[in-house]
Amino acid sequence: MGAGKAGVAGFLDDKIRKENNMALIVQKYGGTSVGTVERIQNVANRIERFRDEGHDVVVVVSAMSGETNRLIGLANEVTENPSAREMDVLVTTGEQVTIALLCMTLEKDGYDARSYTGGQVRILTDDSHGKARIQEIDDKKMREDLSKGRVVVVAGFQGVNENGDITTLGRGGSDTTGVALAAALGADECQIYTDVDGVYTTDPRVVDGAQRLERITFEEMLEMASLGSKILQIRSVEFAGKYNVPLRVLSSFGEGPGTLISVDDEVDMEKPVISGIAFNRDEAKITVRGVPDIPGAAYKILGPVGEANIEVDMIVQNISEDNSTDFTFTVHRNEFIKTQEVLKIVAAEVGAKEVVGDDGIAKISIVGVGMRSHAGVAGQMFKTLADESINIQMISTSEIKISVVIEEKYLELAVRALHSSFNLDKEEN
Repeated sequence: MGAGKAGVAGFLDDKIRKENNMALIVQKYGGTSVGTVERIQNVANRIERFRDEGHDVVVVVSAMSGETNRLIGLANEVTENPSAREMDVLVTTGEQVTIALLCMTLEKDGYDARSYTGGQVRILTDDSHGKARIQEIDDKKMREDLSKGRVVVVAGFQGVNENGDITTLGRGGSDTTGVALAAALGADECQIYTDVDGVYTTDPRVVDGAQRLERITFEEMLEMASLGSKILQIRSVEFAGKYNVPLRVLSSFGEGPGTLISVDDEVDMEKPVISGIAFNRDEAKITVRGVPDIPGAAYKILGPVGEANIEVDMIVQNISEDNSTDFTFTVHRNEFIKTQEVLKIVAAEVGAKEVVGDDGIAKISIVGVGMRSHAGVAGQMFKTLADESINIQMISTSEIKISVVIEEKYLELAVRALHSSFNLDKEEN
């Protein structure tokens, strides 16, 4: 049953539809989308409508929701320290179940389909078990199947190294698989189906007036993802931006155009200055006071932190009148205690006065490519927070982002105030 051009695939760009009677679409479905047999049937129905419209479809799926955690739990029952190689062998069985069930469902409905593990497609990766990186993709089998009218279903999150060992791509790996396949095949669009219907100006659970964005640039999405937005993993967005693969975030549980993530190739005078507000509660702040102000002081403080594999985010240095300096920086809240332990040793070695910390902070960021052509954005942000009597503890800026650290208890108030101040609660035309 075809849905027509205004139907399920009607949101594909006009350009794609005009230039191609048949578009090549890569679709990725996450664990919640394929969490039950009923949901797998719903996914199959969606794929079938795209096929009925004449589009070629390659599908990437995750394991059924909860399955990967179940498998990890089994491993932990066996041993406290399973090898990374065998863990990859174990957890990849989750996706293998899903690809088989989805192909069975499609075939039952009268559609030709074929499943592939990452190794069978030959998604070649390096040897880093648990966090492997894709080096090469062999698209021959997929293209042959597509030429025969088949739906190609590929297990996400996994690949194979040169020795034939199964590897996994780490957190968000299925998104990365989807984008990588789209790049290798030169797909017209990579669609990421999830439990939300697009990218919003901010978290709708915090701001009732949050609006779904029709489109957003790769740059903006990268910033949003790195600053706390959990819709897409950073790695997949980086991959899409590098290979210029248009991404679209859509809901698995409803219809709609979702949000298109693409290059900023259009100058839109009406485009809002700010596209969205991201925030992160999982922050902690540490200050090393009274560090002797000498060359190399920053390295002596931050070098050991990096060697302890602790990622530092925002950094502020203040010079005092007594030829000493204070270093303040943020880390993930999970690393708060570990960082303090490292720095207490370092502080004694460099002659610093003390190490103090605060894990009751949060980071708020406003993001938008419109900042490049609009002055006064920072001033507006700071005034909005001042009007709410919210103190700014740290500030960090880039070309399209301004981040501030505030007390966590004011986070939601700050997000709502900024959302209103930058008119993000107005629906897009």
